[in-house]
Amino acid sequence: MTEPARRVDIVFAPGVVAHRGTAEELVGRALDARGLTGELTFAADTAGLERAVRSAARRGEFVVVPGAGASFTAPAGGAIRVDFGECEADRSAGARVHIRGRGLDGLRYAVDSWYHHRFHPGRIVRYGDHPDQRVELRIPDGDGPFPVAVLIHGGFWRPRWESDLTDALAVDLTARGYVTWNVEYRRGGENRWAAMASDVADAVQAVATVPSADPERLVILGHSAGAQLALRAAADAAAEEAAVRPALAVSLAGVLNLRLAGERHLGEGAVADAVGSDWAGDRATYERSSPIARLPLGIPQLVVCAVDDEPDMLEMSREYHEAAAATPDDVVRIEGPGDHFTVVDPESEIWRRTAEAIDARIRPRTTPTPPPAARPRPGRGADPRTSRPSS
Repeated sequence: MTEPARRVDIVFAPGVVAHRGTAEELVGRALDARGLTGELTFAADTAGLERAVRSAARRGEFVVVPGAGASFTAPAGGAIRVDFGECEADRSAGARVHIRGRGLDGLRYAVDSWYHHRFHPGRIVRYGDHPDQRVELRIPDGDGPFPVAVLIHGGFWRPRWESDLTDALAVDLTARGYVTWNVEYRRGGENRWAAMASDVADAVQAVATVPSADPERLVILGHSAGAQLALRAAADAAAEEAAVRPALAVSLAGVLNLRLAGERHLGEGAVADAVGSDWAGDRATYERSSPIARLPLGIPQLVVCAVDDEPDMLEMSREYHEAAAATPDDVVRIEGPGDHFTVVDPESEIWRRTAEAIDARIRPRTTPTPPPAARPRPGRGADPRTSRPSS
């Protein structure tokens, strides 16, 4: 079987880049990290943009930067749309993913997305009518049923951060023998806090529709703000005796104490912005949503944190573990070197230990395919103090 081509076409509309050399350097590093080559085209005018798009489309999926708010229709073959500023999501049929509001660093995320979907493609499954009510399904080679890993991305519950943040973990866990269910969920509009919780719960229940999945061996993993959603979903499923209940919940550098995170204004006030109120104004919602307030969850848990994470994030993981350990819950803490994004880096030591701990609890019945020996590092996530999400 011929390996897919490793060339990425990236097309820029006129005027979208302030300094061409900086964009070229950033893309070059991203391509090198994935063992790819690339062709960058900076169009001089609209006609040049159209020609470059047609040429790139002939080779399959490509990356395009048309400009925030610009009208753009991707031709057959599909495109990864990147806009450096905030704008409405492009959900047109030709845009597989729209990376927006991440600044110039969006180009690195686009290269990573192109890589993961070229060499480890998944299938989109809808669990609702809204465009964001979707998951990306990957199924291991071999005969199932397989254990299931449900992935909930972070990004401080803000719309510009999507499930591409957990592509690398999905690819790694699929190689380890898990059906992976990489969840997208609604983050905009009115009542978004309730919508996020409802969507994650519905996505977990939708695992039962996958013939090759074994819902009784399901682990739910959430990174950063996604850990709040994941552990809440696990607690709700256990309390409600839902048809599909996680056998294990994993917090990866999680926002596990909403009151503390809100009072310390983490993510520039991300908690109050997402909930719609501070703790004093809506204590009931905070207590219903905050993992530490839901203890005991009633299911086993892993609490994973890197020692060079932001101090508030590290403290929350340690506080949560100590509180959970005082309940009947079975809870284990895993710490190791690295920062907030090391815990979702498949090449890291702390992720290796985490994956081994998951295997020990979930116990795949089939022999997993070992992950590739030299997979390039995933794109690191972002820090809210610059253009990057820390949660």
